[in-house]
Amino acid sequence: MEIVETVETAASVNAKSLEQQEHDLVYQLDGKPRLRTAIPLGMQHVLAMFASNLAPILLIAGACSLNGADTIIMMQCAMFVSGLTTFIQLYPIRLGKRLRIGGNLPIVMGTSFAFVPTATTVAATGGIGAVLGGCLLGSVSEVLIGVFYKYLRKFFPPLVVGSTLITIGINLMSAGAGYFAGGVGSEDYGSIRNLSIAFLVLAIVVLLQRFGKGLFKSSALLIAMVIGYILCAFLGMVDTQAIMEAGWFSVPKPFHFKMTFSIPVTISFAALYITSGLETIGNTSGITMAGFDREATETETSGAILADAGGSILAACFNALPNTAFGQNAGIVSMTKVVNKFCIATGAFILMISGFVPKLGALFAAIPAPVLGGSIISVFSMIIINGIKMIAKAGFSERNVLILGVTFALGLGLAKDPAAVAQLPSAIRFIFSDSVAATCIVAIILNLIFPIKDKEELEKAKAALLDS
Repeated sequence: MEIVETVETAASVNAKSLEQQEHDLVYQLDGKPRLRTAIPLGMQHVLAMFASNLAPILLIAGACSLNGADTIIMMQCAMFVSGLTTFIQLYPIRLGKRLRIGGNLPIVMGTSFAFVPTATTVAATGGIGAVLGGCLLGSVSEVLIGVFYKYLRKFFPPLVVGSTLITIGINLMSAGAGYFAGGVGSEDYGSIRNLSIAFLVLAIVVLLQRFGKGLFKSSALLIAMVIGYILCAFLGMVDTQAIMEAGWFSVPKPFHFKMTFSIPVTISFAALYITSGLETIGNTSGITMAGFDREATETETSGAILADAGGSILAACFNALPNTAFGQNAGIVSMTKVVNKFCIATGAFILMISGFVPKLGALFAAIPAPVLGGSIISVFSMIIINGIKMIAKAGFSERNVLILGVTFALGLGLAKDPAAVAQLPSAIRFIFSDSVAATCIVAIILNLIFPIKDKEELEKAKAALLDS
């Protein structure tokens, strides 16, 4: 009897030991937890970024007046490329001894909102072909940042990134307001029904972000969209024809749209890729600090930037907007401390598989405008807040205030009046026709013209750069 009890006790202890090992494994970078553990943790990341990953596609498809079928193709490709680029971040491609594409970190990639204002401007004159062509060629600037990161990082302090983020947020707010009211040009634009639905969706996002826990908090956008979607379906506001006609399976096809290229468009997108790269730098450092209690290494940061650039090149070839590291997913890592690559990879795999299901893309393409506006307008405002935070890190010295004043004067002032720059050479005129590109380029130039001289201020700038 005693022998049997001893064996049962040993088995119980062994089972607890295996369970503890499984629990500890998710907090380690490498290792392969069981699927029943990995899949829920991976799905958490997918749910947190799913809506934000597809929303920029809806905005650009609307700006380019694309039909439902083309919009669904873009959504398929966006899901597929985001999953594939996340895989590359998790399991890097090595390029010799020093370089690699991928950070070898739990970084989740998705479609960037930062390119939407410029893409909208380009789409007005050149259509989706010009947008994708600019995204493809402009990515060279981020490739260079990744390759020469060690030498170039000093040229892109928080002042440059912060002012650019603020301009992006301000431009996006107008687009968000248009969707909030029901979509510019709609017959019931600004109606009580549209505004009520949008305010309801926004309220759900705010309440979940403020009081929600765990998955409910990280998936606030998606939950709010689903509730708004169902309400609109009951009110007859959802066009289900495209959903019914969409197939269940289709392979994402590259080069669906014919690209066109021009130097001014390329310059505008190249400036935005700098901001995207710096955003990836910040998220990479945030993940290593939260998950490993250390700064990101030069190799990790360089690899993450190159994966960002490579994913954006893939996105352009696959009819989607550029990718970037998603801050909300870095926030999940910070909150849960789950850094296991295999767990994140299960989510990336699910995201890629979703790209082969056109009906899923059609389901999102049919989201009524007020639902989309109510959910994403808070995202746009957070972009502005993040820009303010970055500028605050740099401080408000006399030099910084001067640079900010001139940057916003030209980027948000002069660039907002096309007639004022109509007599300039075409390349410069095009840059100033887009306030985001103008803000970024002017900020970089002014930081080079007025270098930091004061020793104390220099130390503060270095500390802020490391924090970002």
